Amino acid sequence: MLFKNEAEREFNVSPVTSPQMDALINKCVMIYRGHPAWVNEEDHIRTINFAKTICEETARLTTLAVSISVSGSPMGDYLQKQMDKCYFNLRKWVEMGIAHGTAILKPNGSGVDVFTPADFVITSTDDNGNINGIIFKDSYQNGQKYYTRLEYHRFESDSVYAISNRAYVSDSQDDIGKKIDLAKTRWSMLLPDAYITKENGERLDSPLFGVFSTPDANNVDSSSTLGLPIFSTAIEELKDLDIAYSRNAYEINISQKITLLDDRLTQKSGMKIGDKQDIRLPKFVRNVLGSSANEFYQEINPQLNTETRKVGINMYLSFIAYKCGYSNGYFVFDEKTGMVTATQIEADQQRTIQFIKDCRDKLENCMGGLIYALQIMAELYGLAPSGQYEVEYGFGDIIYSYEEDKANWWKYVVNGKIPAWKYFVKFESMTEEEAKALTAEAQPEEPTLFGKEE
Repeated sequence: MLFKNEAEREFNVSPVTSPQMDALINKCVMIYRGHPAWVNEEDHIRTINFAKTICEETARLTTLAVSISVSGSPMGDYLQKQMDKCYFNLRKWVEMGIAHGTAILKPNGSGVDVFTPADFVITSTDDNGNINGIIFKDSYQNGQKYYTRLEYHRFESDSVYAISNRAYVSDSQDDIGKKIDLAKTRWSMLLPDAYITKENGERLDSPLFGVFSTPDANNVDSSSTLGLPIFSTAIEELKDLDIAYSRNAYEINISQKITLLDDRLTQKSGMKIGDKQDIRLPKFVRNVLGSSANEFYQEINPQLNTETRKVGINMYLSFIAYKCGYSNGYFVFDEKTGMVTATQIEADQQRTIQFIKDCRDKLENCMGGLIYALQIMAELYGLAPSGQYEVEYGFGDIIYSYEEDKANWWKYVVNGKIPAWKYFVKFESMTEEEAKALTAEAQPEEPTLFGKEE
């Protein structure tokens, strides 16, 4: 937060996001990190960090079998190499955006940096709510010194895109410190102020970064361009889930059988009465003082309410799933049983399918902005010649069933709809030549005129 105050003073700007949004995002980030406010060690309330699970699953489905293809020119080839470099970070970046509500991807000269709301200040948006003014924070430590850079992006006129860099040094990571020259930092190659236009002097098509945000409308601050953390409307249910799970776990932990045993039963023949407390008993045995005429012995077997508690836990999971965009029943406490076909999944999970499609649309938009920023940087620094290019996106089918697909293809072969060799190529890992040879070998030879084979 200290860097945000300095950014406002240095560049004479004001943030367009509200304190309410900042507070909600901070609250959700703590939950995502596994530190919700309701954890109570004395009351045996723990967290299973299900918010993290939701974000992981959403990122997994959003980036399932994702492909980004850039082609059409040497510039396209250069951009494809950049996409290949960051391919294995996509799922992680999407998860960060899902958890924080917004994540911004920006070229850094050698790769791509990702920023969450804690590391940027939005200063202006256009009429459609798109960010066109923002200050990023970058930092590193060298010995006992902490270095911070503020990078301010904005459109200064109808045609000029401006980037300003300011550096600071401090003895503490909690303080931005005093301003220093960029030349005294690892950012010495950067200009304090740079101004960019197209070669023909026209305005850039978009800012030099890509924005990924969650698809739902912001009901905390309707004027904010920030997205809501995906589980922000399910915080109360996440709390209830943790309490229900903790109660169940605690009950299991203390459910060991207990045997109450009269102390006279531990007395060995000939042993002094004062020595009986020295006898080591099993952990589950409790020695009680016998005072009646008859010796006392009782076993206590605590009754577990696990099955009843599962019903409650699954109820909370259903609420959480629906509030986070998933279909009812997507998350359950124990395994689903039985065969489920892709058709059944599609019918049951329409809400999930639409939600993931919306997230994928947001990812495409973000990557489009990032690719454009990489193109402009490549042209500015002569990394690739200017040229037109095309971008194609591909995603895996979240309802795809391999076994069902395989069975359907074989049905097509049996019914003569497709040649058998195509089936062998697709499902048996054969080359086209191997599959065709196998198919030809399996065909019976044509009989001769007199019914004998030659």
